[in-house]
Amino acid sequence: MVRKKIVINNPTGLHLRPAGTFCKAAIQFNSKITVEKITKNENVTANAKSVLSVLGACIKDRDEIEIICEGEDEEQALQEMLRVVENELI
Repeated sequence: MVRKKIVINNPTGLHLRPAGTFCKAAIQFNSKITVEKITKNENVTANAKSVLSVLGACIKDRDEIEIICEGEDEEQALQEMLRVVENELI
């Protein structure tokens, strides 16, 4: 299992279009990929391969999330998910 925290830098957060881009990247890997958002009031976990799950996490601009990958291609999956957040969701 590998994991890394990253801050979302998108004025609208992970609304439908960025969530779709995020999930499209996750679907290409065999590893289980989850996203955790930890706030003062609650912890939210979402399946990164499900647009509805990611939308349900209500991830907004400047939220810190942790991407967790577990499986045979976990290292590649984590690197790609970080790349997507840093370069494609802006």
